Order: sequence, then C-alpha cells, then structure tokens
Amino acid sequence: MIEVIDVWFTYPDGTTALRGISLRIRDGESVAIMGENGAGKTTLVKHFNGLLKPEKGLVLVDGINTKETSVARLARKVGLVFQNPDHQLFSTTVEDEVKFALKNLGFSSEEIKERVDWVLKFLDLERYRERSPLSLSGGERKRVALASVLCVKPKILVLDEPTIGQDAKQKRKLGELLKKYQEEKNTVIVVTHDVEFASKYFNRIVVMARGKIIADGPPNKVLTNPTILEESSLSPPQVTVLSHEIAKKINNFPKDIVLFDELLNEIITRIRR
Repeated sequence: MIEVIDVWFTYPDGTTALRGISLRIRDGESVAIMGENGAGKTTLVKHFNGLLKPEKGLVLVDGINTKETSVARLARKVGLVFQNPDHQLFSTTVEDEVKFALKNLGFSSEEIKERVDWVLKFLDLERYRERSPLSLSGGERKRVALASVLCVKPKILVLDEPTIGQDAKQKRKLGELLKKYQEEKNTVIVVTHDVEFASKYFNRIVVMARGKIIADGPPNKVLTNPTILEESSLSPPQVTVLSHEIAKKINNFPKDIVLFDELLNEIITRIRR
C-alpha cells in the first residue's frame, strides 16, 4: 500500500509542485494519474520510490517511510519507468540493460538468467537480446526500459506517459500487459494524458491540477465530468462525446459512458425494446 499524507514539495527554483497531497493506493489497484502539464503528476510518482523526498508530510510504502529509506531498497518494491526511455538506458546490449538492476540487487546468476529470459519473452524482445537499446525504435526502447524494471517483479509498477509515441496496436498490447500484471495481485500506476487508454485499462482515475488532487474515482464518474475536465485541461473520451450527441436525440440516454462496448450494449438494449 502507498500512503501519501499531506505532502508538499518545492523545487530549488522555487516552483511548488505539490501542495498538501493526500492519497492512498491499495495493493492490487490499477490507477491512472491525469492532469495538464505542470500539475505535479511526475513529481508525485517520483516520491513513491524515493527519488524525491517530501518537503513536508509523509510517504509510506508498505509502512516504510521513504524519507528514511534508500532508493535501492525501495526499488525492490516500486519500479518506475520514465517517460523518456533514453534517460534510463545506458548498457551496450538489451540483455545487459535488463541484467543491470538484477545484479545490483544481488540476485543469483541462475535467477538473473531465468528473469531475463522471462521478461524478454514476455515483452517480445528476445530477437533484440544482443542489440544496442539505442539502436531500436522509440516504442522498442520503451519496452526495453519497461523490461529493465519489470524483471525485478516489483509489487508496485509505475509508468510515466507510457503511450507517447506508441501506435494503436502497441497501446493495446501495453494495456493488456499491464492488466495481466495487475491481475497477478500487483499494483499498477500510470501517469498519462491518454483518456481512452486510462478509461479502458484502469479502474481508478486521480486527476491533478496546480499541485493538488481535484478528483478521484472510477472513469465513468471522473472522465465524464465537464467541470473536472475543464479544470484539468483534459478532453473527454470520444465514446463519451458520442454518447452526449446521442443523448440529444434519445431521452434518458446515459452520458457517463466511457467504453465502446458499454455504448454498443446500450444501443442494442434500446433497439431490442
């Protein structure tokens, strides 16, 4: 469990990025953190693995105070994949990149081989094993960065803007992978602007603006609320826009639909009536 209790954080240039944030994320949840640029999303998730420490307040990960704990110790519990994979990649081959964290954390040679083989197969990266990560495409580099974190099998997986630069097929694969990982009783957290991706694959949406949390709830309550969307500079999912248009023609048609299957089922149900 992650507990954030009245956390404030100010950067050296005087920018206050977090203003009294309180948040609880339970084990096994899937959470999307959303909001405009500069809302404090990335700053918040960097507190989860101790890269940043609260100026005021408290962050607890499984009861451990991150202020008093090293990033190395927290890395066994919280894996963070950065928005730009090039900030994370430095080894000469994909295999070495994935091995690096496992070696640093003291895994045995046998377990390192087992985990490397597993994650490269899991993320469809086996054919790139001997390639330089920096020679791969942007989407492939993102998968290598994810592999280097996922191989540790952290109970909490955090990804910052994972869908940027990904096509529809890659987004679907990523979403299904994260859903599968979460179903194995792990916690998955993403920072994203992608409302379609968030509404399809995440059960809980946390919206930030100006360093504060302004909304927290299921997608069909948060991402269909015009006030929340306007305050956070988010657009509603396209399915929601379509349901609003249909509601102009059909009495009592729901306006809180965020998934295509939900919209289709509603239309079929009304036709059968």
